[in-house]
Amino acid sequence: MNIVERTVAGVCHVVLWISTSAIFLILAANTVLRYSTGASLQWANEVPELLFPWLVTSGVVLAAQHGSHITTSFLVEKLPLAWRRIVGTAGWLVVGALYGTLAVATWRMLAIVHDEKSAILQVPGSITYGCVMGGMALLALLALQSAWRTWHVKDEREASLLAHDPVPHW
Repeated sequence: MNIVERTVAGVCHVVLWISTSAIFLILAANTVLRYSTGASLQWANEVPELLFPWLVTSGVVLAAQHGSHITTSFLVEKLPLAWRRIVGTAGWLVVGALYGTLAVATWRMLAIVHDEKSAILQVPGSITYGCVMGGMALLALLALQSAWRTWHVKDEREASLLAHDPVPHW
């Protein structure tokens, strides 16, 4: 993996661990408090709702980076290497453009959803949308890197490995 891929993976791992840990600790503490005293923290339901999109988005980006997604590549794998390179690169470019479009569309919505506040903590809705926008931008970046890598495939072995793992760990 190159520096961009390592940075994306590192950021996503940190976000994944922080959000998962915080959600677990808050829900566990609130459950213990509820059963021991009959009371609960007012904000304890809202924070996990705010953190959950961060957890999901970081997981989606990591899954895409590791090729853990559904693929139907059997038709492309029947093509000669030169055509596989063209079709694969074009496919990744389309995917990158679509993710980029989603990131730009989300960017344009940030001002609109900023006025929506969470009930208790008054966190702007743009925080959650920003998370989605960042995830889409990272997915676009990874798709563009996969397009680059696919275009520069040298032989059949490398092409076969790339079909199943867009970030090879050779």
